[in-house]
Amino acid sequence: MARTLLVAEHDGSALNASTAKCVTCARDLGADIDVVVCAAQAGPVAAEAAKLGGVKRVLTLEQAANAHPLAAVLAPQIAAIASGGGYSHVLGPSTTFGRDLMPRIAALLDAPQLSDIMAVESPTRFRRPIYAGNVIVTVEVESPVIVGTVRTASYSAAPAATTERAVQIEPANVSVEVPAHTRFVSVSAAKSDRPDLQTARRVVSGGRALGSSEGFKLLYRLADKLGAAVGASRAAVDAGYVPNEMQVGQTGKIIAPELYFAIGISGAIQHLTGIKDAKTIVAINKDADAPIFEVADYGLVGDLFEIVPQLIELL
Repeated sequence: MARTLLVAEHDGSALNASTAKCVTCARDLGADIDVVVCAAQAGPVAAEAAKLGGVKRVLTLEQAANAHPLAAVLAPQIAAIASGGGYSHVLGPSTTFGRDLMPRIAALLDAPQLSDIMAVESPTRFRRPIYAGNVIVTVEVESPVIVGTVRTASYSAAPAATTERAVQIEPANVSVEVPAHTRFVSVSAAKSDRPDLQTARRVVSGGRALGSSEGFKLLYRLADKLGAAVGASRAAVDAGYVPNEMQVGQTGKIIAPELYFAIGISGAIQHLTGIKDAKTIVAINKDADAPIFEVADYGLVGDLFEIVPQLIELL
């Protein structure tokens, strides 16, 4: 029977929500699903992965070099597992982590790389978006091994198994030289008590109409009331109002929250690409002809500096 190898994304102590969404995609292939966890100590993450419905086995790759998710270090180890394990598919999330790692695995396996899988029609036939999501193409891939990244915005997370199952957790028996030319130095990331932008159920985003970084404080107040993450359009990022890790859109983060507030965002096609899978979109803009209203479920035409404080007061 065909087997799928899924690369887990995690922070060293817990699975990223993208992994559970990849499991949902992998289940559509109709094959046994193995999850590989690369870490210095994989125990807690492996146990969490074993609880996902549909996972058959969890493999652990434990060594000090795997303490930080460096693609150059992880790729040869995962490729060794894939080549020796009889896998027909190797999948990872279409996140920063997956986009860096999966093409390297494909190159080492001399296998085709398929990006942004949004639907599985058969084990060799997939759908994916092109042209900023304006066109969905069906791709046929004929290869002994197919490497792909899963568009996590297109899938819901696989639920935990409803019954007790005997999921094997075992070390992966591979011996491969780990590259020494790439090493971890440090990480610089913004600190926030708000939910992660890519996994948040609610997101409040602002555009250039907020006028300054000071103007974004209004959005932070609304987000705190909603328990939401905060995002921004590219125009707001380019203007220097907020850091680029908050950018939502084609060249930023692609998200699929249950509730999305677009405040002072006109709705350029590049931004809409990043939010097309949001369940409910609320737009606030003083321009009644703004493109954002064409995709919004609810729209408020007016001055955001008057409307948002009223929303905060009501909440």
